[in-house]
Order: sequence, then structure tokens, then C-alpha cells
Amino acid sequence: MQIEKTSLPGVLVLAPRRFGDERGFFSESWNRRTLHEAGLDLPEFVQDNHSLSSACGTLRGMHFQAPPHAQGKLVRCGRGRLFDVAVDIRKGSPTYGRWTGYELSFQNGLQLWIPPGFLHGFVTREPDTEIIYKCSDHYAPDCDGAVAWDTIGIDWGLSGRPILSGKDAEAPALRDFDSPFTYAGPFDYEARL
Repeated sequence: MQIEKTSLPGVLVLAPRRFGDERGFFSESWNRRTLHEAGLDLPEFVQDNHSLSSACGTLRGMHFQAPPHAQGKLVRCGRGRLFDVAVDIRKGSPTYGRWTGYELSFQNGLQLWIPPGFLHGFVTREPDTEIIYKCSDHYAPDCDGAVAWDTIGIDWGLSGRPILSGKDAEAPALRDFDSPFTYAGPFDYEARL
């Protein structure tokens, strides 16, 4: 497993190895021991989510789950192609409000680790795109929140308006958002990578 730091401390790109032949490929998308040997100890995952977006240009985000049920997410694309984004919303962080984004696709097999304290969202680049992600805490509706997708300065690469849920269309702007997260220093795992 190849692990790469991003421009946002704590957010990582993971590239699992693929073993292929004329039949297709095999890939181990998650292995705690392999990641530990590479210097990365992610929290225990307690929930897997799988979402399908039928139309190209579907934008889901920017979402978070607040303490005491804050979620870290390990995100990958099961089918199709999407642009996945993380935004630092930890008060006092040197990178507060900054974003990073990566194309995740069935073809490239990349995964994005987004720790608690970051917004997460994505836009689909192909029809019938599936996103699959592991979560470090269970879904808690009373801790669920969102920030408006178009108030952060993210270059989504859109040619028109995205397809949004009602919740995402009505989310508050980043400038009006009072984050429940506080910066507590660098992530321990990054020092070992």
C-alpha cells in the first residue's frame, strides 16, 4: 500500500496494490496490519457506507459529523469516477478553510482518508458512480451537519449547476459556520509516514 500526504495535514491518499491478469484484478482495499507496517494507524472502523449517484454532476457535500460522534472516513470509488474533497474546519488550525481534492475512480483505485474535523464532499464525473467509505463512528443524526458547497472556493470543475439535495442546497456558508472542532496539533500518524 502506497501512502501519500496531501496539502492538508492529516488527509492522506492511499493507493492499494492491484494484481491483475487477463481475468481482471485483485486488490486488498483495507488491511490494518499492512497500514501499521507502513506507519499508519487509523482508528477502528465501525460502519461501511455505499452510495450510488445516477447522474453525472451530482454533488453531495460538504458534510461533517460533530463530536461526540465525529467521523473519520476512508473513501473510495467502487464504480465510475468522482472528484472527492476535504476541507479543514478545525478552529485554530493553520489550514482552516483550505481544501484539497482528488479524482477517485474505479480505474485508479485510489482512496482518501479524511480525519474528523474536516468537511467531506464529492461531485460525480460519470453516470452511475458509486462511492464506498468506512467510518470511524456510527451515524448520529443529531450530530450531522453541512456547509454550503459553493462558499469555500473549491474548483469543482463544473460546467453548470450541480444536482443537490435539499439539505445541501440550504446549508450555511462557511463564513457563517461555527465549527464544533478545535485544532489539537498535528496528527500523530503523519510523523511516522
